[in-house]
Amino acid sequence: MRIHQYGEASVIREEDVPRPTPGRNEVLITVAATSFNPSDIGLRRGLLRAVFPLDLPYTLGGDVAGTIVELGDGVDTLAVGDRVVGRLDTGGAAAEFVTAAADTVVAAPTTVPLPHAAAIPIAGVTAWQAVFAHAGITPGQRVLVNGAGGGVGGFVVQLAKHVGAHVIATASPRSTAVVRHLGADEIVDYTNTPLGDALDAPVDVIVNVVVVGAGHAAALMSLVRPGGVVVSAAGALTAPAGSAVRAVRFVARNDTRHLAALVALVDAGAVRLDIAASRPLADLASVHRDAEAGRIRGKTILVP
Repeated sequence: MRIHQYGEASVIREEDVPRPTPGRNEVLITVAATSFNPSDIGLRRGLLRAVFPLDLPYTLGGDVAGTIVELGDGVDTLAVGDRVVGRLDTGGAAAEFVTAAADTVVAAPTTVPLPHAAAIPIAGVTAWQAVFAHAGITPGQRVLVNGAGGGVGGFVVQLAKHVGAHVIATASPRSTAVVRHLGADEIVDYTNTPLGDALDAPVDVIVNVVVVGAGHAAALMSLVRPGGVVVSAAGALTAPAGSAVRAVRFVARNDTRHLAALVALVDAGAVRLDIAASRPLADLASVHRDAEAGRIRGKTILVP
C-alpha cells in the first residue's frame, strides 16, 4: 500500500512491486500484520514532512509483526523462521514482505497471535517512554491519562497501573468498558463532564496523548499539583509563567530495549493488547478515512 504524492486517503494505492531483497545486516520478513497509527495520517498528508520527509513513492506501515524468511549478509543473531516484531522508521510494512535492519526487531510475544503483536511497537514504546523516561511515575501517584481510549493511551493506563499508580482516565462512552478492563481506577467521560468537576484532588502526573486546543491545555495544566509534571506525546502543553508544574513534550524514539520489555510484560500477562479491529490490508485507505472521522478506537491491525 503506497502513496505517490501527499494528499487525502485516496492517494493510497494497492500495487504489485518486486519482492525486496535484504541488504547487509538486514532480514526479509513475511508480514503477518502491520497496524494503523494516527501519525500515519500526518505522513500521508505531508504534515510531518519537515520532521519525516518521505521518498515518494512511499510504502506505509511503521509497525511490523512477521516471520523472517531470508537473512542478509552479516546477520548472525537471527534465523530464518524467527517470529519478530519491530518498528520500521522508514515504513514499508503495509505489504506482504518487508526488509528491516536486524537490530530493529525483537522476538515476538508467544502468548498472543502473531498478527496482534503488530499493535505493540509504536504505540507501546511511546507509552513506555512517557511513563518511565519522561514522567517517572512512582507507586501511589495520582496519574491522569488524557486520551485513554486510543492505542497509546491504553498502554499508558496499563503501565502506570503496573507501577502502582492510581489511574484516572478520560474516555468516551464507547471506550469506557475497555479502559476499565485495562485497569483504570476512575474514568471521566470527557464528552459530558469537565475534568475540573470530576477530580476531587489535583494529580501528580498527566500523560496527554491527544491533540488539545489552547483552552483545554490550560485546563489540563491547572489540574496538576505544584511540583507535578505534564507529559505530552501529542503537541506541546506550555506551563503558565511562574508555574511550579513541569511540562514535557516528546517524540518517541525507536528503542528495542523498551520494545523487548513490553513484549515480556505481554507474555507475563501484565499488559493486554487492545485490538479493536483486524482488517485486510487492502482496506487501509478506508481505515484512514474512519480515523479522520473519529470512528477508530484502540488499535487496528491490518493483515495482508
